[in-house]
Amino acid sequence: MGGALPTPPDGSQDGRTAWLVVAAAFLSMFAIFGVVYSFGVFFDPMAREFGTGRGLTSVVFAVTAFLFFVLGAMTGPVADRIGPCRVVLVGAGATGGGLILTAAVPSIWLGYLTFGLGVGLGTACGYVPMVAAVGGWFERRRALAIGIAVSGIGVGTLAVPPVAALMVGSMGWRRTYVVLGVAALMVLSACALAARRPPAGPQKSRRLRRVVRTREFAGLYCSGLLSSFALFLAFVHIVPYAIKLGTAPVAAAGLVSVIGVGSTVGRLGLGGAAERLGAVRTFQLSVGILIASYVLWYLAPGYLALAGFALVLGLGYGGWVALSPSVMADLFGWEGLGGSLGLLYTSAGVGALFGPPFAGFLVDATNSYRPAILTALGLAVAAGFAIARLPIRRVTSDAEVRVETRRRVS
Repeated sequence: MGGALPTPPDGSQDGRTAWLVVAAAFLSMFAIFGVVYSFGVFFDPMAREFGTGRGLTSVVFAVTAFLFFVLGAMTGPVADRIGPCRVVLVGAGATGGGLILTAAVPSIWLGYLTFGLGVGLGTACGYVPMVAAVGGWFERRRALAIGIAVSGIGVGTLAVPPVAALMVGSMGWRRTYVVLGVAALMVLSACALAARRPPAGPQKSRRLRRVVRTREFAGLYCSGLLSSFALFLAFVHIVPYAIKLGTAPVAAAGLVSVIGVGSTVGRLGLGGAAERLGAVRTFQLSVGILIASYVLWYLAPGYLALAGFALVLGLGYGGWVALSPSVMADLFGWEGLGGSLGLLYTSAGVGALFGPPFAGFLVDATNSYRPAILTALGLAVAAGFAIARLPIRRVTSDAEVRVETRRRVS
């Protein structure tokens, strides 16, 4: 990129409109991920009502996470071309409708469709397009802006699960999903109206093909798959695991909120550290923190130790998510970020699809969570090795993108 652009009142990079888009992105991610990461609160009530084990119940979340990451590979390029407003509006309808329909399903199998497709599509529309929009609206303070925007994920994870747990306790899981569905529809619709198309150029498909052929992209993709397998295993099972240890449901749901606290700190704190250490090195540090968290989980003797695990997990996860766009930009440039970032996130979708059900079936077979926790630890270590040799060099112009990607392919 060239030098910093001027900062007019609105309509240009780093201006008032840019910060309005940041606010819309924050609220969008607050709403969609607050809903998604509250699933652990609904896990046991749904399993009891439908008579399903942990493996089959976990598939609801697994399908959802798989779809929102994989569909992000489509919604990102679409938003690059037509702008994020209409894409987020589709996400508002899909999320609200999916939750309301899930409240009426007579079997877990229909829940795979209503929650999985509805919330999965809604999250894909409200996540990657908004991250890419924020990146396109900023030149000088891009890392800070993205850090603030994606901290909506952490704040949503902090705030929504305890509220959902109280609502489930007082009105049941079905009515709770209706309330959440209406709220998500309203919040995401407002975000769509504020989501403006950035002044950045559209994605070039030839550039995207060059990027995905590089060794660096392959390493990031492999690391994303392994990390997400371990991460979403923990996200889905930490609440039922705590309940199995004798923790009250609301207190168990509070562990997801602790992840949200750590996630928010990780997004902002590690995002700031990236200004000094560089995005790539700080991203590697985030994966190292994830590895440490699974060691804590394996050794955790009770609720307080589980809370420590949740905090450290959130810290590593927050940095991992917040820094992914900056790492892609450092390595390949900002042009067409929606498309390249969406494609990278399909790796997380595959990991999310298999991680929670694998752990659920393993727990059903062994009546213990320890084998699943050890699996998560081993996969996180492998994810760290996959990105251990990423270069630090920052690509700052389209010309450098072409030179660097050709060099890496060769």
